[in-house]
Amino acid sequence: MKYYILAGEASGDLHGSNLMKALLKQDAQADFRFWGGDLMASVGGTLVTHYKERSFMGFAEVILNIRKILGLIKFCKKDITEYQPDVIIFIDNSGFNLRIAKWAKNLGIKTHYYISPQVWASRARRVEKIKRDIDAMYVILPFEKEFYKTHNYDVHFVGHPLIDAIAETSGVNEKEFRTTYDLSDKPIIALLPGSRKQEITKMLGVMLSLVDDFKDYQFVIAGAPSQDQSFYESFTKNRNVHFISNKTYDLLRFSYAALVTSGTATLETALFKVPQVVCYKANPISYHIAKRIITLKFISLVNLIMDREVVTELIQNDLNKNRLKKELLKILDTKTREQQFLDYYELERKLGGRGASENTAKLIYNALTT
Repeated sequence: MKYYILAGEASGDLHGSNLMKALLKQDAQADFRFWGGDLMASVGGTLVTHYKERSFMGFAEVILNIRKILGLIKFCKKDITEYQPDVIIFIDNSGFNLRIAKWAKNLGIKTHYYISPQVWASRARRVEKIKRDIDAMYVILPFEKEFYKTHNYDVHFVGHPLIDAIAETSGVNEKEFRTTYDLSDKPIIALLPGSRKQEITKMLGVMLSLVDDFKDYQFVIAGAPSQDQSFYESFTKNRNVHFISNKTYDLLRFSYAALVTSGTATLETALFKVPQVVCYKANPISYHIAKRIITLKFISLVNLIMDREVVTELIQNDLNKNRLKKELLKILDTKTREQQFLDYYELERKLGGRGASENTAKLIYNALTT
């Protein structure tokens, strides 16, 4: 069968690649055409466009790039029409994907969605559009199934794919890791400033402001695969900090603590059992618009899943050197660390164990063949 897959950023590329591998187990003749990244390309098929070309963060950035986005939507529709897939699989990235879904559904193309848009966070009215335009929804957070149930929409909870992704990473030797990247024996504080230029620019400077205050530790920046090392050099010049690109899981495996930009990385850090402080600072216009439409108590996935504060969130003006230093000191303290470890184990239990990609692939294939 022919599968057209639309993923919009680094996490979508990761989960898309694992879903493709699982689909090949169900359908050895699967033909893939996709919008994604290097990981999806490594599985096989045809990469139409890389997510690096369409990474826009926040309301203001979308408005500033609206002409480019509309052009991509037009091109996507044309490409799908020429490919004639048996199914389109959407992965997160709701702003783009829901527009394509409405158009595809009207043409009678099967529409399946893996990793739900965060309609539970804001603009719940989008659920009606999803019910209208999406044939099947596969959710990865335990509370999402109940949320959709209140809107009379039956979805599949498949487990969280990060559990599989982390379990499948080959463990490296710590001594070898430190030697390879010229790291000392000091405990590592990982800095995960995000994957988009806009968020890295806003977050990394504040994170690096702590380096000289924690001389018994070494700070290591997790470089995003979507950015060149040269982009980070303006932040790291004349600072005693290390940089490792595209090896975030290896870095987290040996980190003592982490400062993490809100997003999927907060959950990844928790699953590696690394105490963390969550950081978030947006374009002021985007932030004030978001405040008016987002109704959540928390911004990090860790706290949202647990429905209580497990990790501290420093948002907008609270993300400053003094507050960040205070919260970092807390997670270096034994008592706070022990409590976060206990909470992390409960979090992993709630996520339901391994098998998200395989569960989703089976459901998609069965829906297409029965």
